[in-house]
Amino acid sequence: MGKNLIINQIDELQDDFNRISTYIGENPELGHEEYKACKVLTEELKKHGFTVEIGTCGLPTAFTATFDSGKEGPVVGYMSEYDALPEVGHACGHNLIGTMGIAAGIGLSKVIHETGGKVIVFGTPAEETKGGKVTMAEAGIFDALDAAIMVHPLDNYVKSGSSLAMDAIQFEFFGKSAHAAASPHLGINALDAVLQTFSSINALRQHIKPDARIHGIITEGGKAANVVPDYAVAQFYVRAAKREYVNELVEKVKKCAEGAALQTGAEMKWSYYEFSYDDMVTNSPLSEAFNKELISLGVNEEEIMEQKDGSGSLDMGNVSQAAPSIHPYIKITNEAYACHTHEFREAAMSEQAGEAMILGAKAMALTGYEVLTNKELLKRVKEEFESNKTLA
Repeated sequence: MGKNLIINQIDELQDDFNRISTYIGENPELGHEEYKACKVLTEELKKHGFTVEIGTCGLPTAFTATFDSGKEGPVVGYMSEYDALPEVGHACGHNLIGTMGIAAGIGLSKVIHETGGKVIVFGTPAEETKGGKVTMAEAGIFDALDAAIMVHPLDNYVKSGSSLAMDAIQFEFFGKSAHAAASPHLGINALDAVLQTFSSINALRQHIKPDARIHGIITEGGKAANVVPDYAVAQFYVRAAKREYVNELVEKVKKCAEGAALQTGAEMKWSYYEFSYDDMVTNSPLSEAFNKELISLGVNEEEIMEQKDGSGSLDMGNVSQAAPSIHPYIKITNEAYACHTHEFREAAMSEQAGEAMILGAKAMALTGYEVLTNKELLKRVKEEFESNKTLA
């Protein structure tokens, strides 16, 4: 009865959810500027009896929406993302992600008095840039969750997998300007220090693990060819499958920059220029429960693919360090469109995407129902989470 009620409720509200997704898609807002998206999502949650806090952790477009049964029980959390990309708008389908999160939460709330426990929908801004989930995880917002669930659109159904931990590190080099032709011997070339840093990192790449990535750009390299550059800046992403190895690699990358400064005589200052992302740790029992619900809703088991090795970085990784988590993908198009493209943006606004969003919301809500009612599942979810923490 509980699961059928969830499905029926989401079906009855699907026009509202599609309207919200379309509105967010047609009004793209960059990270920490998602005021319209935050407003439309929270208004819908309030309409269905959620207690809503806007401005969680001091982030103006973050929110925490809670529906509490008033009875003891597990706590299920759903993540909503709703920031867009510069120029290409919602080319990562966050209009769908944001709406799926609230739809799942609302669906599950309709049976929460029967199951006990609590459902919380988290509005997590700026995933594409300075991930809001990083700030929220550091503040302990997710620590009380028994399950943290979000679903991302893609061109296939893909099981929740891994992502790379990442640090974004910047090196500033301070030299001394001089006329590059008349008196080069009086100058200290900050750009040379940047180039030496790249050269050292290129040599370091021979001796790093296969899952690691180091890639960078020069953001400042001088203003005129006849002036010795007195200031130069390089920025790098350092990634690996595990946070511990990223920490180790960052120290080696710093040594490369320190050596370059020593060689050229420049002064060096380093800093993190974006938030650090932890690796995504999928909770296997929770992932299996989600896949089972997806199949129960009509998805062919053979369609659900295993994830390839994690190649990108997600702020959901930080959530997964705090609570049992999954981040699967749902098929919104039959074409092999890559995310962050104009084609994927159009796909995310299609009728097929709207239907997939409703399917994803149902699977998320039904998985939450299992967490609230299936004690054996909850036990396995917790045991694996604690085991992974011990291994870390």
